[in-house]
Amino acid sequence: MAVLIVGLILFLGVHSLSIVNEPLRNRLHTSLGEGAFKGLYSLVSLVGLVLIVWGYGSARMDPTVVYTPPGWLRHLAMLLLIPVFPLLFATYFPGRIKAKLGHPMLTAIKLWALAHLLANGMLHDLLLFGAFLAWAVADRISMKRRTQRPIATLPASKANDAIAVAGGLAVYVVMVFWAHQWLFGVAPV
Repeated sequence: MAVLIVGLILFLGVHSLSIVNEPLRNRLHTSLGEGAFKGLYSLVSLVGLVLIVWGYGSARMDPTVVYTPPGWLRHLAMLLLIPVFPLLFATYFPGRIKAKLGHPMLTAIKLWALAHLLANGMLHDLLLFGAFLAWAVADRISMKRRTQRPIATLPASKANDAIAVAGGLAVYVVMVFWAHQWLFGVAPV
């Protein structure tokens, strides 16, 4: 469990730099330069992600039950997960979805985390999905008071919404019927 916690601290910590201290983030970016800053940011993120995967996998071998969700919550979780991949696509294929939501990736993370919290009641699940949910809520709130940095996307287009929805739903179907089992050893259906 400690490895999972350290991974979450590293991964979400580096992703929280703008939330907790944007001036420090900007000073680091300026002093290191864009390439070095992004490289260090990516390296810390990667190490954190590896530790999350390793720690979560290890924690699954010796689970601690916190609660046992009723079976019907799995169905609700599956419904909540339907828009997750279309929202992720909409982040990089800007159209009306992105214009309406502003930050579709954060919405996707919140839905993903909430759905998994509803369907899973082990301590390691609460740590992983609860941490990501709390981070996404904090990040969205903090965006109201800080300057937004642009992210690389395709040019905005009305067609992008169709691409986001079709592509996202296709990935959802692949994830539900094959990839989730292959990647995580758990079949959602």
